[in-house]
Parts: sequence; structure tokens; C-alpha cells
Amino acid sequence: MLHRTILGSMERFFGILIEHYAGAFPTWLAPIQAVLIPISDRHLEHTEAVAKRLQKLGVRTEVYSQNEPMRVKIAKAQEQKVPYMLVIGDKEIESDTVGVRERTAGDIGAMSLSDFAEKVGSERP
Repeated sequence: MLHRTILGSMERFFGILIEHYAGAFPTWLAPIQAVLIPISDRHLEHTEAVAKRLQKLGVRTEVYSQNEPMRVKIAKAQEQKVPYMLVIGDKEIESDTVGVRERTAGDIGAMSLSDFAEKVGSERP
């Protein structure tokens, strides 16, 4: 017996999910789980290396490398309803950590990459 799925039902399902969560998906469902935000252009190289390390740990990331002020990058991530924003500057490079901002709770402090990946992993159902 052959089964087929009507494409329209899949589209309705995603529409219902988007409506239910109002676009603010839980971390495990969000297409981008964390946005990495370098404070200035000189932090960009390290930020891209951190993104690769997090991707190896299973975290879906994106780097905001545009030449914009940090507050604009944070506002853009808030508007896109990304669950986590990771800010990287001199202090974070020295201590090999990331400054973590949560979508709803705001700034929750510095974390090592493995601790952050564990936190994201613990939010899976």
C-alpha cells in the first residue's frame, strides 16, 4: 500500500506551530538557537571560530558580522526571536567564554562553550 501526504496539510501544521508559539520557538525547535555578536570588528575572527566550535557541539548558530552597533544587532536578534544572543568581546576572548543573553530573561552572564551547549541540550524535550 502506498501512502502520500498532501503538501497542504504539512503547510497548515507549520502555520499552526508558528501561530501557537507566535514565532518565538522553544530552543530545541528554533532554526537558529544562538546568534553570536562580536562587540567590534576585531572580535569577528574569534567569533567565527566560536561559532564553528558550537556547531560541532550541536548548537545551530549564526554570526552577525554586519558593521552595525552592538545594540542594533541585539535588537535585530530580539526582533527575530532568537532564543540566545552570545556577545563576544575582549573579556570573553581572554577567558574563553561567551556573554549569554536570553530572549526573555536578558543578560544571564558569562558561560563556557561546553556549559552553554549543555544548557541548550538540556532544553530538548
